[in-house]
Amino acid sequence: MATKEVEYSDITHPSEKYHEKSHGESFLAIAQKQLRPNGVYIFDEPEAALSPQRQLTLLLEIYECMKNGSQFIIETHSPILLGMPGAELFTFDDGAIHTCKYEETDSYQVTEMFINDRERILKRLLQ
Repeated sequence: MATKEVEYSDITHPSEKYHEKSHGESFLAIAQKQLRPNGVYIFDEPEAALSPQRQLTLLLEIYECMKNGSQFIIETHSPILLGMPGAELFTFDDGAIHTCKYEETDSYQVTEMFINDRERILKRLLQ
């Protein structure tokens, strides 16, 4: 995509120079430029290229768009993005799609367990 963006750029549409940025910074720049009110967006693991700090930035961008009428369908394992206020969370556990609470997600539970008992988890994992 970054290569095509350069190829399609011209004097009236200059390149955003995504190749000069990290993967995460490029993704975030594209999201910030393209997200608009009253849109419908589908994201597949948008956290993959983003640090936790940048995930918070993306969460803010998404939240602002949601307040202005946009809708999002996001497949994510990020406990940060899963924590979006007002989000309706679905899980595919046990072969059926159903809603769940934030604290019931595997991403939340594994992250909480690791943060609260890192030494024990690492000891068991690395033995």
